[in-house]
Amino acid sequence: MTLWPRSVQSRVKTGHDREIVAAYPFRSAAPTSLWASLIDDASQTLTFAGYTNYFLWQQHPRLGARLTAKARHGTRVRFLVGDPESEVTRKREEVEGVPLTVGTRINITLDALTTMGPCEGVEARFSDQHIALSVFMFGDQMLVTPHIASLLGDESPMLHLRRLEEDGLYDRFASHVTALWESGRPVER
Repeated sequence: MTLWPRSVQSRVKTGHDREIVAAYPFRSAAPTSLWASLIDDASQTLTFAGYTNYFLWQQHPRLGARLTAKARHGTRVRFLVGDPESEVTRKREEVEGVPLTVGTRINITLDALTTMGPCEGVEARFSDQHIALSVFMFGDQMLVTPHIASLLGDESPMLHLRRLEEDGLYDRFASHVTALWESGRPVER
């Protein structure tokens, strides 16, 4: 016996998909204000595991200062990026065939991190294993972009997830990022 009327039952999420807050057909369709609020509201951890992460610096003025302030107040900030000199990066550049190359976009992020200066709590590592999946973690929420074949990241779909259960969608993606982080190579800044 259910307490919900049949018309409401079809709209109430009861399975694993209840961790999906929203779905966007393109990463670029998510409002910049969503990203800003997730960044600003995170107080323990921020993880940017996108292959280049360069768009963040373009869309969020003073991002470096904001992240530095968060790190000084105890937030752990992590960037996982591709190696701009790797064979994986070079092959992806051939697939995309755009003037703003993958290596250049990674270097934009590396330059922005260098500009932030040394800051305890801000770390960066290289990994080439996440070329087709970007995961951005903001405490118990995340944005996930599975990259579609030859499309750029902002042209690929994105899911907004909120952690609600053990071994749900959020935890599965978080475990993936943890494994990549642990096997990544430190970026010297």
